[in-house]
Amino acid sequence: MITVEEAEKIILAQAGDYGAEIIPFDLSLGRVLAENIKADRDLPPFNRVTMDGIAVNYNAIESGVSTFKIKATQAAGDEPVDLEEHDDCVEIMTGAMLPASADTIIRYEDLELRAGLATLVTHEIKRGQNIHYKGKDKKQDDLVASIGQLITPALISMVASVGETELRVKKLPRVMILSSGDELVEVDQSPSPYQIRRSNNYTVKAVLQKHHIEADMLHLPDNPEIIKKQLKNCLENYDVLLLSGGISMGKFDHIPKALEELNVEQLLYKVQQRPGKPFWFGKHNKGPLVFAFPGNPVATFMCLHRYFLPWLNASLGIQGNPQVRAVLNDRVSFHHPLKYFLQVKLHQNEYCQLVATPVEGNGSGDFANLTDTDAFMELPLERNEFKKGEVFKVWQF
Repeated sequence: MITVEEAEKIILAQAGDYGAEIIPFDLSLGRVLAENIKADRDLPPFNRVTMDGIAVNYNAIESGVSTFKIKATQAAGDEPVDLEEHDDCVEIMTGAMLPASADTIIRYEDLELRAGLATLVTHEIKRGQNIHYKGKDKKQDDLVASIGQLITPALISMVASVGETELRVKKLPRVMILSSGDELVEVDQSPSPYQIRRSNNYTVKAVLQKHHIEADMLHLPDNPEIIKKQLKNCLENYDVLLLSGGISMGKFDHIPKALEELNVEQLLYKVQQRPGKPFWFGKHNKGPLVFAFPGNPVATFMCLHRYFLPWLNASLGIQGNPQVRAVLNDRVSFHHPLKYFLQVKLHQNEYCQLVATPVEGNGSGDFANLTDTDAFMELPLERNEFKKGEVFKVWQF
């Protein structure tokens, strides 16, 4: 049996690169950039007005002019209107291009407009005010987004502004979710008193959808020949297999033998943790990975967040993924030689600290308890007592 840290190291060592694909920029939210994006021109591309008001030349104010003749009105997108006389001004709107003969914008709030004239009602005017100057944000050919960035709404806005209609993004691994066992029936079926409905596979699928992976699902009956045949097909057509259950030492746990016969090397089995102690991980000799989670719902859920998602982020090269920590809000005891992943409810206190309140359930089969929590707090293996106010890692879900 190995530690959580050793298991993490083994799994992250198998992070892979699944290539890249080109997709429309407006369908790229949540994906990972596989190219650098540069500005195709200065940003902003012209001296841009940032307030509704009038455009003037500040020299006129310095020479004592306080009332200006309104020559024209210029909206955003209009061709700029030049000032011809010393006391000319142009009514101008936010987003418009500053006329070359003007250098200052006076907002409407600082003016009185009457009969084609604009008169200052304040002396608090500065040369160059209310202008966003050309190239202030980025110069042409400056980097605006880089490889490994997660595509957010803000990044979509940026790539749209530089005319990128398509983006090269990291390909996601092809994933198959496998459940097993004759005790499981489909959701729309009525189980007998000794059966239960399948739920782990749908839970895993839902988590993966949040990460833009549309995984396939397959159920394996307790038949060694069918199991081997189906696993062989999956290993030939998918990059990752996520199994829930069927990996322990029970009489009907046929999966370990089938994986061995199909040349899947066991890289780890059993981790010093609760829940999820009988977690199995291996690699096929042609590359596909197998994450075999314990069948208990909470164990599957925890292992998915603690091991698979960090592996996925590493494989996609996602930048800046800091570990979240929270303050324990109650005393906890755990007298087992295992690292405890405590279910917690998170909130922010008046000091802007992330606080974790324990919500202990009835073991790794108590999936109902997950609906009342939103993270696992990872408590150190070396200790049995954990005090209120101590800070530990949390894995949010």
